[in-house]
Amino acid sequence: MANPITLVLGGARSGKSRHAEALVQAESPPWTYIATAESYDPEMTARIAQHRARRPAGWVTVDAPRELPEAIAAAGVAPLLVDCLTLWLSNLMLAEAELDAATGSLLAALLARAAPTVLVSNEVGSGIVPATPLGRRFRDAQGRLNQQVAAVAGRVELVVAGIPLRLK
Repeated sequence: MANPITLVLGGARSGKSRHAEALVQAESPPWTYIATAESYDPEMTARIAQHRARRPAGWVTVDAPRELPEAIAAAGVAPLLVDCLTLWLSNLMLAEAELDAATGSLLAALLARAAPTVLVSNEVGSGIVPATPLGRRFRDAQGRLNQQVAAVAGRVELVVAGIPLRLK
């Protein structure tokens, strides 16, 4: 079987999540959606609700704000969507987790899967330099994470203005 891992990158509101959902829905259901978002305010609650409402029946949602490798390992053979690596990374940073170990666990879980796996992540390195040390540390960590996942992915796409561009 060809490499089943697809990384979908894009900026905020680029259409990357909708594109990733379509990639997974091209496979036979049931589909598993691993959500990494946590709701701390009404605006984020509304965003999460919008994502859930957009998905048709046939999706199984698993919340894994920090336990992503474990959730991937438990997903079995169902086509899988992880949305998104950016929120997972920020959750880990806020919890002061060891990022290298977490990334290693993520890569191991991905490489152990034989089923289609689509991961969404923000491309954060094309904007302005963040004003704070934490912002710069996050931007750098996100860039490294995206590179590591892209290296093990069979396909990498960048979504710009709702248009997917195949990079790999």
